[in-house]
Amino acid sequence: MQRLLIVLAMATLVLFSTPVVAEERATTEECVIKTHEAAAIITARGVEASIKMIGDPKGPFVWKDSYVFLMNLKGKMLAHPMQPELTQQEHILLQTDATDNAIFVHFVNLAKDPGQGWVGYMWPKPGKSSPAKKITYIYRVPSTDLFVGAGVYVGGMMY
Repeated sequence: MQRLLIVLAMATLVLFSTPVVAEERATTEECVIKTHEAAAIITARGVEASIKMIGDPKGPFVWKDSYVFLMNLKGKMLAHPMQPELTQQEHILLQTDATDNAIFVHFVNLAKDPGQGWVGYMWPKPGKSSPAKKITYIYRVPSTDLFVGAGVYVGGMMY
């Protein structure tokens, strides 16, 4: 009888924990919303205050398995909550993903024209070292040389 109760308790935990795991994945819609919110903050509060907010790993622009980052059109990373070391470089345009894709060049070009859109590439999930397929929404902050991005990891296979 006691064994049956343990099995039932374990089954209940597995059954009810699965939706929680599924909810921990960011959506493409959330990425669009968060980037537009970040752009509004930049416009309202200025760049310096926004850099602190966006770069804060416990801040409002880090959620589920995603985050917002901030760059300028010269390829300088201004704020990145998961890899702040990227902000120490003059630009990151020469960096590529695991497939030799110059992703930051794509980000800058998309931000310049048409000003928003999606880029697919390979990037490690926060806390991991191996790359995973990711798509990132890029949104240019109106009337500035700045843009923000946020992405979601899709599937588990390399392309």
